[in-house]
Amino acid sequence: MTSAEKALRIITADNPSPFTGPGTNTFLLGRERIAVIDPGPDLAAHRRAILAAAGPGRISHIFVTHAHLDHSGGASALAQATGAPILGFGPAESGRSAVMERLAREGAIDGGEGLDRGFAPDIALADGAAVETDEWRLTALHTPGHFAGHLAFRQDETIFCGDVVMGWSSTIISPPDGDLADYFRSLSRLDSAGARVLLPAHGDAVRDPAARLAELAAHRRERTVQILAALRDGPATAEALARRIYRIPPAMIPAAMRNVLAHLIALSELGAVSTPGPIGSDSVFSAH
Repeated sequence: MTSAEKALRIITADNPSPFTGPGTNTFLLGRERIAVIDPGPDLAAHRRAILAAAGPGRISHIFVTHAHLDHSGGASALAQATGAPILGFGPAESGRSAVMERLAREGAIDGGEGLDRGFAPDIALADGAAVETDEWRLTALHTPGHFAGHLAFRQDETIFCGDVVMGWSSTIISPPDGDLADYFRSLSRLDSAGARVLLPAHGDAVRDPAARLAELAAHRRERTVQILAALRDGPATAEALARRIYRIPPAMIPAAMRNVLAHLIALSELGAVSTPGPIGSDSVFSAH
């Protein structure tokens, strides 16, 4: 067990779903000056559980990995209850790559699922920024891919990795907030960090980070191969490709389509696929 884990309590929100697993993990780090990492959704019962676990007057900082409602939705009410500042990368749409900024301006790729559009931290944390008390030191790592303004937080040999890595599933990458090229870079960055433990915001701790990171990268590469193979049968939309490639319940197809669109955008940037006109959610793609 790492030193961070010894000073850690985990409270899981009651928001289970196919995308959140058992629910959002809220981490409480420290005893007297407590850092709350991912306050979770805006659920009164979850907030009461956080406050009861911390004790009166002890929450000093509220860290948010990214502005999806299942992570940041409860931040404002918790800040009001404790007086603690909210720390995160920036407003909800900050940090997008140039490609995603352009596609968002063109307005045809939809996206924005679960986005906490009103989120804005009291303190913006740049990559490498550190916040320290006499009990803990957290260093922000900008890890976009699942979300443009996504931060992971390092404490010694432990990294609180938000939604970049989950032990039970791969994360959704939905443009323009998600970017596949950024995601691969973030996996590489976490691998090079050499942490002993990754603590995801959904699911159990990852105690062999290198193996899990390699598995996630291989999964995305395999998905790219599947998409290109399917396009050899003829042009298709992201939705058509998702229905052909994925073996999932019909209700999950819209999320799968967003993942496929992320792959198609990355392949388009590489010149491997193309579509007439600007890229949109309904674009028909062809392989070269």
